[in-house]
Amino acid sequence: MKKDTDIAEAMLGKKRIAELKLRLDRVAQSWTAEDYRTLTQFYVKILPKIVGAERCTIYIIEMATDKICSIFGTGLEERQIEPPREGSIVGEVISSGKGVIVNDLDKREGFHSHAGAETGYIANNMICVPITSASTHGITGAIQVLNKRLKGSFNKADLLQLEEVATHLALSIENIIINQEIIRISDQMNREYERFDKEFSFDTLFVAESQAMRDVLDLARLVSKTPVNVLLLGENGSGKELIARMIHEASDRRDQPFVAVNCASIPEHLMESEFFGYEKGAFTGADHSRKGRFEEATGGTLLLDEIADMPLTIQPKFLRAIQEGEGSRLGSNKLIKYDFRIISATNKNLRQELEDGRFREDLFFRLFSVEVQLPPLRDRKGDVVPLALAFLEEISRRFNKKITGFSPELLNLFEDYTWPGNVRQLRSEVERLVALTPENTVIGPEKCSREVLSATPAPARKEKTLGSLSIPDQVKSLEIELIEKALTESSGNRVKAAEALGITRQGLHKKMKRYEIDTTN
Repeated sequence: MKKDTDIAEAMLGKKRIAELKLRLDRVAQSWTAEDYRTLTQFYVKILPKIVGAERCTIYIIEMATDKICSIFGTGLEERQIEPPREGSIVGEVISSGKGVIVNDLDKREGFHSHAGAETGYIANNMICVPITSASTHGITGAIQVLNKRLKGSFNKADLLQLEEVATHLALSIENIIINQEIIRISDQMNREYERFDKEFSFDTLFVAESQAMRDVLDLARLVSKTPVNVLLLGENGSGKELIARMIHEASDRRDQPFVAVNCASIPEHLMESEFFGYEKGAFTGADHSRKGRFEEATGGTLLLDEIADMPLTIQPKFLRAIQEGEGSRLGSNKLIKYDFRIISATNKNLRQELEDGRFREDLFFRLFSVEVQLPPLRDRKGDVVPLALAFLEEISRRFNKKITGFSPELLNLFEDYTWPGNVRQLRSEVERLVALTPENTVIGPEKCSREVLSATPAPARKEKTLGSLSIPDQVKSLEIELIEKALTESSGNRVKAAEALGITRQGLHKKMKRYEIDTTN
């Protein structure tokens, strides 16, 4: 019987604790930053009456600048007074963490004289006490009261009373400081975001000297402005995911999730739980709930890589989910709304997959509105050297290794090679070369992988008279050589020269001006 009573009392106790916690949470949520400011302003009004003074000022230390400034004060605007840490009583109190009474202020020189001239208020005596953080126990500000009424003097009892008030004010002051810092950081991030948004360019994020790749970037830039679904076609390693990320970053969903899923890497029996998610206990091993990819991507962009490898069994459910814009986790009947943009990618001929019955026609037309074909690296020869140089710079920096550059022979080899693995293979090759090359030396063809060396017979490799140069010098020399050759072959016609180089006429003019090539042609 006693055991039953104990159990009942324990359950009642838990219930009371839960109710109290709920009330506490509601109280905490009801207090906003503005409530704390209002409370602090109330103390500025009431403190002079409590200690029999004429004025009160509350100072805080700004987190960003570590400056001391007035936040509220009798007859003062916010930040009107900024006492220095040295040469002011407020600064000394904050630095020492100890309160002071000064009853002969009118006979002392210091920052208070300057403040009096600025505000038009002359102080004869004061009490100043520090405000200690409620969380870190550091000093976050100070309270100052000025001029005892009836020309009296402040005493120890006044000091103790003010110190007690400072203890109660600590939480309000800290909340105000943190809120100001949050606003400052938010404003800074917004400015950086606006700057990035204005400066964002596909050209700065993707090496694309060839006209073929520039056409791809122009199309990607165009479709990023509308929520149309996009299909990216191209061989493995050609940069499909990077283009997808660029489209997302240039869209109005840029600050929402970008979720990439490789359909070929998910086992068929896990496909449904991967996309729709599941609740705890939905199947053996589901010891917790998990969001599906559809939920994770809501508000943003869902990249379906290797879309042609999506099993036929999941395609009808997938189609319904994107048509209805909703679905349920496994083990639940609760409908969850979806809102995401779909970008798909594949290296297969999707129309052939349709004809062979491996991909549903209705899903095809639901998913894909615009196709973007990425050319293989062998069809954009003009990008090989710029890409290799960009990879060399990035990888050398990551490896903390100084490499002088590529030899002309190696660059010729790179240009002659077909790169079946595309950009991904080129990057891997450069990474291998950097790892195998001693510091402060030039990378030569002898360090290349067997695949690259065996693909191009030695006699077929072009020889150049250029010496071994640094990366910037190699780029400059190569560009000057190519521009002069194009101008010669086009008899000085810049339009034809630009077409041969795979760049715009404006781009050619800028390079000629930069390299001081004769611009009278």
